[in-house]
Amino acid sequence: MADETVRTRDKGKTRRRLLAAARELFYGDGICATGVSAVAERAGVTKMTLYAHFPSKEELVTAYLEDSDRRWREFLEERLSGYEDSRERLMAVCDAYQEYFTAREMRGCAFVNCAAEFPDPDHPARRVIRRHKAGVREGLRALAAETGAKEPVELAERLFVVLEGAYVTGALEGETDVLDRSRAFFVELVEAAVLDRATDG
Repeated sequence: MADETVRTRDKGKTRRRLLAAARELFYGDGICATGVSAVAERAGVTKMTLYAHFPSKEELVTAYLEDSDRRWREFLEERLSGYEDSRERLMAVCDAYQEYFTAREMRGCAFVNCAAEFPDPDHPARRVIRRHKAGVREGLRALAAETGAKEPVELAERLFVVLEGAYVTGALEGETDVLDRSRAFFVELVEAAVLDRATDG
């Protein structure tokens, strides 16, 4: 039993190393330009070991995106946990986008980058991307509803477009000023929606 536990722990550690290597190379150099040999080498394992964990590059790419989604959700949850006020929690999403962007060498959204490399909407990677973006939308809707906004779904969609547009534009232009400007738009949308609700009440 002890040996089995050690083997399981070691397999988990190797998998995490492979995903960390894939995250660094796929995000920095592009997925299509990065071969599995490079990922294995960066992780310090053989290709055989890589294929034991991920039988194909497609599965590695899917796992990379799923791991990226998990990391973003955990990052956002940690940032939101510091706020109790509903409006502050919603504003914290905008700040989290900016913090996440500036910490990643301004290469933009990993999911958008991946979508550009895999145009086939039925590709497994695209399915993960759609789930991720749907999750972002749903999170914004839930937070918008908590504020008592008059039209939380409409507000969430507008906020989503502002955030995603700023993220992509910032990556294309290689500067963070657009994220600062987007925060002003974000504030205006939130304040207008919540004020309308307060006035109706």
